[in-house]
Amino acid sequence: MANPKEVELLGLWVSPFVRRVEWALKLKGIAYDYIEEDILNKSPLLLRLNPVHQKVPVLVHGGRGVSESFLILEYIDETWEQSPLLPRDPYDRAMVRFWASVAEGKVFENARIARNSEGEEKERAIQLATEALGHIEGVIKGKAFFGGEGIGYLDLAIGWVSHWLPVYDEVGSMNIFDPAKFPTLAAWAGRFVEHPVIKENLPPRDKMVVYFGDKRSRIMASKSVV
Repeated sequence: MANPKEVELLGLWVSPFVRRVEWALKLKGIAYDYIEEDILNKSPLLLRLNPVHQKVPVLVHGGRGVSESFLILEYIDETWEQSPLLPRDPYDRAMVRFWASVAEGKVFENARIARNSEGEEKERAIQLATEALGHIEGVIKGKAFFGGEGIGYLDLAIGWVSHWLPVYDEVGSMNIFDPAKFPTLAAWAGRFVEHPVIKENLPPRDKMVVYFGDKRSRIMASKSVV
């Protein structure tokens, strides 16, 4: 097990990207220090470790920083071999990465756009996110988790769907994650959030609604000015 000061995580409480890294660390039993960042007043440490994007999460291991949550997950899995997250088979690993990119690029990005827009832009984003969820629904069928019987890389990558997407739906007055349309994915989401490691490391839903509601209001106000 790593020394707590050997591993640090720079994060933001409401970020699904940060949480997926925390879940991975906890599933593997890796001790770490968590450092909450103020994204409106970024610390010198964050700017030094991630000068290109200046975003969280950043994993600090032995004084060196690793950025981008998917890359951090792979770094964690390769550095600490216990409780592997990625499958051993090269094809299976490639498919896991593929579906993670689909969830990020098609579901997350369009859900974010839909949450912060109206009219045709919103409807188009909802359509694209819903279509992508349909494909992901097919991937989870017949399995308890994307990783099989236990949580794996893809569960962590898509885990935000279980807790963040319903909040986006509420804030944006939409219904992308409809359990009637995606019963298998909804059942997976229920199992995922009830896993002890996940359940104990989720941001409070009521605070999330306020946070993303305020964010939507600011974005919509800026659009009306333009």
